[in-house]
Amino acid sequence: MAEQGRVRVGISGWRYPAWRGDFYPTGLPQRRELEYAASQLTSIEINGSFYSLQRPTSYAAWRSETPDDFVFTVKGGRYVTHLKRLVDVDTALANFFASGVLALGPKLGPFLWQLPETLRFAPDVLDDFLGRLPRSTAAVAALAERHDDKVAPDRALTTTDTDRPVRHALEFRSPTFAVPEAMAVLRAHDVACVFADTAGRWPRVDEDTGPIRYVRLHGDQELYASGYTARALDEWAERCRGWVAGGQDVFVYFDNDMKGFAPHDAMALIARLG
Repeated sequence: MAEQGRVRVGISGWRYPAWRGDFYPTGLPQRRELEYAASQLTSIEINGSFYSLQRPTSYAAWRSETPDDFVFTVKGGRYVTHLKRLVDVDTALANFFASGVLALGPKLGPFLWQLPETLRFAPDVLDDFLGRLPRSTAAVAALAERHDDKVAPDRALTTTDTDRPVRHALEFRSPTFAVPEAMAVLRAHDVACVFADTAGRWPRVDEDTGPIRYVRLHGDQELYASGYTARALDEWAERCRGWVAGGQDVFVYFDNDMKGFAPHDAMALIARLG
């Protein structure tokens, strides 16, 4: 019988001025928003890492501001996914992993790699890229050692406190990936296929391809804007229970942040899951 997995539910990023006075209590200092969000949720996607290399001091601060059992997903850099488009990425990956992710310590969860809609499935490219991703924090540290001068020595973190497994998830947006051949490549590398709910904009693929299940809920009626109904949340809770019962750890992130629904929907799902 499979060992029970665990489900973590949260939001994609946490700095949203429009949430102040709604999700964030009136008068809460901005510097305490992560602390507050982490008190209500069980995980958060770090979005800033997608746009630019962060600093070890930032990751260390985020670790210190969250509960002991909290977990972060770190979003892979768009330089790797959108500019390099998964090709010739050794140095780019080294710089990304040297930028401080290891400062999260035991709170380091999966890495999320989000591909642009214009990037079509090419079996060899995907296979090569996934094969370069580190699968343990020791491997992250070893790869980080190969960073170039884009990460200054005093801003690089290339050591880990202990060796832990590292998981990866892939969110594609081109329908060319929604084929058995792409799923086979993901399975070969134990990389989770992101189950993305995007109001019909991008592929909605429910495939078990790795040791974790990873869900991104961008809005089922209006992309980034609509909230989830009680019935919809019930259905997602039921899916999560099934995955967890099968022994998988589950990560669910609400990205319907435009009108502030994301944190409220996340808390409602957490309540359903008990």
